[in-house]
Amino acid sequence: MNVRQTGGDMEPGSQTDAALRLSDGQMLAIVRAYALAFILFGFAVSGPAEIFDGLIRIVTARDTLITDYIGVGGMGAAFVNAGLLTLLVSFVYRLCDANIGGASIACLFLVLGFALFGKNLLNVWLVVAGVYLYARFRKEPFSKHINTAFFGAALAPVFSEIVFSSSLSLTASIPLGIATSLLMGFVLPAVAAQLFNAHMGFSLYNVGFVAGVIGTVVVAVYKSYGFVPEPVMIWTTGNNRILGAFLALVFASMIAFGYFVDRQSFGKLGALLRLSGQSPTDFIARVGIGPTFVNMGMTGLMSAAYIVLVGGALNGPTIAAIFCIVGFSAFGKHCLNIWPIMAGVFLASIAKPWSANDPSILLAALFGTTLAPIAGRYGWRWGIVAGFLHSSTALTVGVLHGGLNLYNNGFAAGIVAAVLVPVITALRSRDPAESAGADRQPP
Repeated sequence: MNVRQTGGDMEPGSQTDAALRLSDGQMLAIVRAYALAFILFGFAVSGPAEIFDGLIRIVTARDTLITDYIGVGGMGAAFVNAGLLTLLVSFVYRLCDANIGGASIACLFLVLGFALFGKNLLNVWLVVAGVYLYARFRKEPFSKHINTAFFGAALAPVFSEIVFSSSLSLTASIPLGIATSLLMGFVLPAVAAQLFNAHMGFSLYNVGFVAGVIGTVVVAVYKSYGFVPEPVMIWTTGNNRILGAFLALVFASMIAFGYFVDRQSFGKLGALLRLSGQSPTDFIARVGIGPTFVNMGMTGLMSAAYIVLVGGALNGPTIAAIFCIVGFSAFGKHCLNIWPIMAGVFLASIAKPWSANDPSILLAALFGTTLAPIAGRYGWRWGIVAGFLHSSTALTVGVLHGGLNLYNNGFAAGIVAAVLVPVITALRSRDPAESAGADRQPP
């Protein structure tokens, strides 16, 4: 999910009015407010002792796909883990004086969501430290790579799997887990810059694609020594009412906040909806914070409604997927370019031997919206084709990385985009650069 801080669909002079922009500190304060809301919700549904015990279970869980933290540590502990981790990550952004644009908002809300589903207070930091070592090696500021670092925590389950599930003693597994995570983080930025060219920004989760490739190599090496990750399936149900009410309040507050900071937000939303979303496209830089947050709230409500309408469950993994959509609604996704992808996955569930509310298919419909730029640039019909293809690809590639890449759908979508976009381009134009945006630069 590697991304850039500049707006890919922007034209010179199209920067939004400076008076409507917030400082980096104010942007981080907004993120912290939502992180605190998660913590307060956690304490509202669970007691302190239950939360403490649940957090211990969460940080020592294996985290291989699919591990729902609500099922591991309880609802309260899962939400407190998410809120606390996001607060810590926002502090790192502040400490590094990072620029907070659409890319950073996408990353921070991704952390908030995935801390219900694989990322915890323990396992994310070593991959981040590996990226930091890369920045030091390159004599570059860490702030240049900070989004890559925290997106790259998609590989955090590798540490948990090595330490908490192997037959090795802790004296061997801990150093091995540390070394492996640091190495993965160190190579991540360089690989991400190169692999961006494979999909040319038509999959928004570039680091998901990269993490799948790196994870495949790591798992292949470990399998050759006899270490095979065991599958996990922890998926909770029965919480739609309470979680749905909480999410409705969160997304309604985003829409209200967007309107509060810019009373013209709904009028400017049309300009946002006309953008293709091809990476890099920073909606905050293009139309401002107000319309962007309105868009985030709208896509959040839309994705939550999809889960309910197909009879799916609101839980850690699906809420992670929803907040992935919400975060990237500041950097490429909007209501008009995500629905064709979701429709394509839904149609595949009718034509193929699975149901739309099966866990893997539900996640494919939500996370698969990483392919939204295909619909945004080439139209809804191609978006449906992309979603249809993605539904099968996402079910197949997980075996390659052993479920140790949290962004399995990002890996699958990168493959789909790399194959489908050249085909579309060849059918539509004799000049591939014109249609595919080949002049885009790697993040």
